[in-house]
Amino acid sequence: MDAGLSVKPEDKEPTLNPPEGTPSSRFLQAELELNLHLGRLSFGGPVRYVYNPLVYAWDTHRCYVDTYCKAGLSVLFLGMNPGPFGMAQTGVPFGEVKSVVDWLKISGEVGHPADEHPKRRITGLACAHSEVSGARFWGLFRKLCKQPEQFFQHCFVHNLCPLIFMNADGKNLTPPELPPAEREALLNLCETALCQVVQSLNVSMVIGVGRLAERRARRALSAAGINVRVEGIMHPSPRNPLANKSWEAVAKAKLEELGILSLLDKKES
Repeated sequence: MDAGLSVKPEDKEPTLNPPEGTPSSRFLQAELELNLHLGRLSFGGPVRYVYNPLVYAWDTHRCYVDTYCKAGLSVLFLGMNPGPFGMAQTGVPFGEVKSVVDWLKISGEVGHPADEHPKRRITGLACAHSEVSGARFWGLFRKLCKQPEQFFQHCFVHNLCPLIFMNADGKNLTPPELPPAEREALLNLCETALCQVVQSLNVSMVIGVGRLAERRARRALSAAGINVRVEGIMHPSPRNPLANKSWEAVAKAKLEELGILSLLDKKES
């Protein structure tokens, strides 16, 4: 790759000391290994800032994984990469702050990227800006499941890529907006880690949230010979006019079609 902006390590590198062999430990280990590989990448224009919440928000991310990544999962929801007011702030996929704090009950300290845009400061769980995608995503499952334990009895949520990219003005850049060579080097590493995660969790279905996550997951898992069903649901992004109009109804219909809705809406005995 061309010399350019490197993914800088933060002052405090994440560590892992959970019981060996648990789903959460295997999941976190795959992420730590991915971090090492991502740290060797560099990015040129238009990228000026790269944040990795799996480093500076490792405390809250690990709280999320240790709390909810359990044995017996059957479905993995897969997003693309963090949003600036979601996982970038909280370390949790689709991590809109109110959902993370009030419903998921995640706690912990959030630090800062090594190189931080002055207009895109990380304020962690104190972030006052709501991320629409995350509010819609977790809001739906809060309505269906009431308690998070009902959702996580069957499902887990993960992002294919843990990095968030910005240009010099602080504008969010998604992976498709990166130069092709840099994008493929990045996503190839992320797809290898995804295969590790899917095998370690032993899920039977991966649901891409958005077409890109679905497409990359299908390609990677098929190429690796991993026998898992890959499906997709509409992304709840406010950039999508249909999501703004009826994302919850569309998502519920798709979950019912996939046989997931009955699991999530099941009343506890």
